Amino acid sequence: MKLDQFLKFQGLTLTGGQAKHLIRSGLVTVNGDTEIRRGRQLNPGDIVTLDDQSFEVKLDTPALGE
Repeated sequence: MKLDQFLKFQGLTLTGGQAKHLIRSGLVTVNGDTEIRRGRQLNPGDIVTLDDQSFEVKLDTPALGE
């Protein structure tokens, strides 16, 4: 899942435009590092932080072929 999609999925933004603005403003970190790429691919176990709220990326569905 991409970072902007994750922010929408978690309910932190309502639109992709809002997600893009937050990310480009340097307000989002991934694993403790500021991330400004909205298309950053997230992996299970990554920690996304916004406004002192942290969320762990989890794999909820099996990969294709499993």
